[in-house]
Amino acid sequence: MSAYLGLLRRNPGYTRLWLAQAVSLLGDWFNTIVLSAFVTAYSPDASKGLAISGLLLARFLPPLLVSPFTGVLVDRFDRKRLLIASDLLRAVIVLLFLLVDGPDRLWLIYALTVVQFTLSSVFEPGRSALIPSLVRQEDLVAANTLGSVTWSVMLAAGAAIGGFVAGLVGTSFALVVDSLTFLVSALLIMQIKSRVFSAAQPVSERPASKATFADGLRFIASRPDVAAALLIKMGGSLGTIDLLMIVYATTFFVLGENGTLSLGIMWSAFGIGAFIGPQLLNRLNNGTVRVQRRLIIIGYTWLSLGWLLFGLAPTLLIASLALAVRAMGGSVYWTYSSIILQKSVPNAYLGRVFAMDQAGFNLSIVISTLVVGRLVDVLGTGQARNIAFGTLLVSLIPLALWTLAVQWLERRERKLVPSIVE
Repeated sequence: MSAYLGLLRRNPGYTRLWLAQAVSLLGDWFNTIVLSAFVTAYSPDASKGLAISGLLLARFLPPLLVSPFTGVLVDRFDRKRLLIASDLLRAVIVLLFLLVDGPDRLWLIYALTVVQFTLSSVFEPGRSALIPSLVRQEDLVAANTLGSVTWSVMLAAGAAIGGFVAGLVGTSFALVVDSLTFLVSALLIMQIKSRVFSAAQPVSERPASKATFADGLRFIASRPDVAAALLIKMGGSLGTIDLLMIVYATTFFVLGENGTLSLGIMWSAFGIGAFIGPQLLNRLNNGTVRVQRRLIIIGYTWLSLGWLLFGLAPTLLIASLALAVRAMGGSVYWTYSSIILQKSVPNAYLGRVFAMDQAGFNLSIVISTLVVGRLVDVLGTGQARNIAFGTLLVSLIPLALWTLAVQWLERRERKLVPSIVE
């Protein structure tokens, strides 16, 4: 804890960015609980899998499609202003969800979600690309771990509080809170002072007005280590935990109105696991790229173990434990892959690289959502456990491939540089 407090004291710009992330994420989980309950309640039983898949696709498909453009925007224009604009626009969009009051307006959830996450596709790579400009290289592990921890804590708190508030006070209040969090986030980012570039990101490498997507692709093609790192989040996201979690909460372990309480409990368990994962492995993390690559193998292993437990889960408690283990692995590969990219990529390319990183993740989620949603509709929600077992088998593929990739990269680097420079 003292390391994080020191990080925040030393880096006031990062502190404001972190606070903005925290308040915004709290509202996001209010939004997730409410919209999941809406879609489940307003869709016919025969097509609930398709309806839930549609919501997830509305969240993940837009960033996939627009990432070539958003990455260029992040590298061409002032990143701080882009983040502020994204927050302000999303504050307005979230309020429009208040218009949804029955099955005949279910379409509005999908339409507004598409717009909201199109705007988010600017914010996420922008935030990741901004971090190296606000902290020194030696603080990157702590800064990214704190970001991951914050996501986890806000997930646990936001999901639990969101499920409770939505059931007790109503969904309208939860959506208003979400809108207000975007406004608070924008105000915090406005207070970030002029950027101070770290030694790892020279001033001469500030975002360029002539940056192009094709130029970014050429950079990635010239760096096999960066290209490999861009596949980490994509591989770990094969199989959609979100859809199956909603099915479990609304079919097997129903607590609260339309399963909102059980869904909140499961999301909270997921958040706790995501908090624990990097904390455990940071004891072994010396900050080098090589070590973090190896730790990602452990993260992938936890991921597969979580899927196994999830498929076996006979109770809400065991299902929640499984989600915690799965989240431990996901948080590890997400945090360390981001640090690897920040340490390996010049500042001038960070926006485009992180946009491609996000695109790979979204592509994996979109394909998984389509496949799993179709399986739920064809096999029925009662077969969700068997679908989880199938996802376990799929998760072993990126585990094996990444293990081989780490060995190949280390052999390649030993040949290129006798004494490996991390």
